[in-house]
Amino acid sequence: MYNPQLPTDGHSMAHDAAFSSGTPAFGKPPEHQGNQRIRYLLKCFGLRTSLIRLKVIDALLTAADNGRSLGVRGVHSHLLDLGIPLSFLSVREVLKRLCSEGLITLNSDKSYSLHEEAAKVLASDA
Repeated sequence: MYNPQLPTDGHSMAHDAAFSSGTPAFGKPPEHQGNQRIRYLLKCFGLRTSLIRLKVIDALLTAADNGRSLGVRGVHSHLLDLGIPLSFLSVREVLKRLCSEGLITLNSDKSYSLHEEAAKVLASDA
């Protein structure tokens, strides 16, 4: 009898290396911890979680960790490099909204960074 949950190639999924090892199948560690921090941050500022907000904030945090700052083009390029096909206008609008809500700041050099209040929220969550 056919069971759609069983593999049809004769191999058991439980013995497949990609599913049984502790390492991720695609070589990247899960980002649950980072996303949870960003979700909490968005909630504290009264914003809904969306994929684009998560990715934009993650890009800004990654840049800050590496001692860099990103403007709209930098964030957009970073997302494209990650394979996230968002339009330049979408990224710009998300950055504007995050600025208006006080989560990030537009610096004098047209780069964006986490607002100090948001940084305090992340520091207290850690």
